[in-house]
Amino acid sequence: MKFSEQWLREWVSPQRSTQALADQITMAGLEVDGLEPVAAAFSGVVIAEVVDKMPHPDADKLSVCQVEDGSDEPVQVVCGAPNVAVGQKVAFARVGAVLPGDFKIKKAKLRGMQSRGMICSASELGLEEGVSEGILELDAAAPVGQDFREWMGLDDVAIEIDLTPNRGDCLSVKGVAREVGVLNRLLLQEAPAFAVEIVHDEEFPIEIKDSTHCPRYLGRVIKNVNLKAETPSWMVERLRRSGLRSIDPVVDITNYVMLELGQPLHAFDRANLQERIEVRLAREGERLVLLDGQEITLNGDTLVIADAGGALAIAGVMGGEHSGVTAQTRDIFLEAAFFTPLAVAGQARTYGLHTDASHRFERGVDPELPRQAMERATGLLLSITGGDPGPISDVTDCQALPSVASITLRAERLEQALSMALGSDEVVDILERLGMDVRDDGSTWQVEVPSWRFDLRIEEDLIEELARIYGYNRLPVRRPSARLELRPDNESRRPLKRLRRQLVARGYQEAITYSFVSFQWQETLLPEAVSPVLANPISSDMAVMRASLFPGLLKALEYNLNRQQNRVRLFETGLVFRGDLDDLEQIPMLGALACGLREPEGWAANRETVDFFDLKGDLESLLGVNRGDVSWRFEPALHPALHPGQTARLLYRGQEAGWIGALHPAIRDKLGFKADALLFEVRLEALAQGRLPAFSALSRYPEVRRDLALLVKEDLPVQDLLDCLREQAGEWLTDITLFDVYRGKGIEPGSKSLALGLTWQHPSRTLNDDEINQLVNVIITESEQRFGARLRG
Repeated sequence: MKFSEQWLREWVSPQRSTQALADQITMAGLEVDGLEPVAAAFSGVVIAEVVDKMPHPDADKLSVCQVEDGSDEPVQVVCGAPNVAVGQKVAFARVGAVLPGDFKIKKAKLRGMQSRGMICSASELGLEEGVSEGILELDAAAPVGQDFREWMGLDDVAIEIDLTPNRGDCLSVKGVAREVGVLNRLLLQEAPAFAVEIVHDEEFPIEIKDSTHCPRYLGRVIKNVNLKAETPSWMVERLRRSGLRSIDPVVDITNYVMLELGQPLHAFDRANLQERIEVRLAREGERLVLLDGQEITLNGDTLVIADAGGALAIAGVMGGEHSGVTAQTRDIFLEAAFFTPLAVAGQARTYGLHTDASHRFERGVDPELPRQAMERATGLLLSITGGDPGPISDVTDCQALPSVASITLRAERLEQALSMALGSDEVVDILERLGMDVRDDGSTWQVEVPSWRFDLRIEEDLIEELARIYGYNRLPVRRPSARLELRPDNESRRPLKRLRRQLVARGYQEAITYSFVSFQWQETLLPEAVSPVLANPISSDMAVMRASLFPGLLKALEYNLNRQQNRVRLFETGLVFRGDLDDLEQIPMLGALACGLREPEGWAANRETVDFFDLKGDLESLLGVNRGDVSWRFEPALHPALHPGQTARLLYRGQEAGWIGALHPAIRDKLGFKADALLFEVRLEALAQGRLPAFSALSRYPEVRRDLALLVKEDLPVQDLLDCLREQAGEWLTDITLFDVYRGKGIEPGSKSLALGLTWQHPSRTLNDDEINQLVNVIITESEQRFGARLRG
């Protein structure tokens, strides 16, 4: 919101400097973004009247003018502006004047003719960007000889405020003045009221078909307006200082009232309206050419202003070209309405538009304001363009209008929030100055909120208002006091940061990918996965919520491989989404990916690529698998995205907790990868379950080791054999290690030889050979009975 300080001070003028006023507004929650002079510095420019004009004898495009500047005699000036004319009031820079850019006016001869001064254009005075087409024409009532800067009030400052979306009530000079008046205990000087005399009784029919989105619509027919009239310079200047340019009297007046009161208005050419005004939702596929010349196809959820012939305007956003006011317009239909924020919110952006009207309606406009704005605009129109006003047609659905909020404010809650007690008189005074009706019930106040404050709905809103107006800098500073206890450290859980550090230590880098993935990628990797599909995705590559971390990690791998990064180690933690919206499960997961060489490139490094067991080792380092820990298990299984025979399901205490394996060759080729990739993902909740550290004394007695080579069937999972050995090896078994797997000469086809090292140690004595041999015999017998294993000869 940008406005002139002088305009603000016409409403309310506290005894404060410009900077102090800006600081006060900022401290009240309306942040002042900037202060800038409304005009560049210049001096020596007065108001003059052109009393004579003759063609220059030696230049076709120059004129020799005589201007009366309030001195004793007319002054001769050579002027090249095409619009200079006798009788005009102009801005005249006398000899000795200094214009913006430190340009000094001196006596000169132009093509042999004496010129003493310069008739100025708006751009030469810094009042217009770019180069003006002609000189600046002033009102006929401008006093000759008066200082131009003083008469125009150019010693002024434009104040720009950055408002939060909840303060739509301050998107007007009146709204800001209302705040300044409250802060300084001053009353507002209301805009002058025009007594509009009804000249004719014509009313144009209005029908509201969607009162939910438009509870109130006012219209008035004004006949015989003169659009050739000039907008007064004071209004043009105020619009300029607010960042708007002058267009024509009707548009200028509607813009002026919008800036002044906060109510957007629109004027239609009465001659182009058919039968009646309808406020309704657009028909699907209905087309409209906007005032900016853009033709759009309207959506069915767009609120429009229409007549019997079709849509005329997007309600609260922009009017249409067909019904707009032009230089040939004689009669206008003036509109002022209340549209609910939900009716306008997002509609402008849907069509790539953003207008001053939509900016206000989206934040909320006072539903009681349309009639006041209509009368104000009518009065200005009659004073500038003339015309014959008719009665105001007011169609209102009172049931659909926003209800006045009634809020109970408790003294106890107020004191608790502000850390101080405000007196009842002060609370009532502040709230009433803010326009609220207050009833004091002793320990509580019952507050009726004014219609322009959409943002006040709960008790905390009122507390914020009291703190804001009382002054945040006046509130006491108190340090919070509390009995703080140390939170227990659950040593049986692994924190996420420890898991991350472990993977970083093993050469991985953390990736962060989007929770949205390509539907095609997810369907390729997880054809049976069900996850939410986005109704309005950012792009086709982000159309569905991920059901696994695999798509994001593989997309990151593709990005790296395309940039010649051939050795990739990535991990990611995040949520995956499984099920539809009615039964959605959000699961925290940790996933990792490895591709390329096992070791970084170097003269001493081998050229072997990473394989399944490299990734399994990295995963086991995360699992914290200890000797004898049976919580985690790997078992062969099939996964649609992973290579059969190089895939394992992770079980934690018998429940599925994740997957590990190599990317399926068919999927690898379909996705365009030339290198093998290995992946795993595990539920974070299972990973976080650790074992509570416990001390056990070291034995002073020697270990005993026996190595066994067992012949088993090729398809026997080694884990099953290891589980059997642990069961039968007794309580003194401290370690079991698979140190060799052999297939080949001397081994029957379909079999393999497993070399196992078993270590025993007693805590209080030395184990003898008989005890160990007995345990070995039990192991061999049980292995033979359960798996058909036998000792290799």
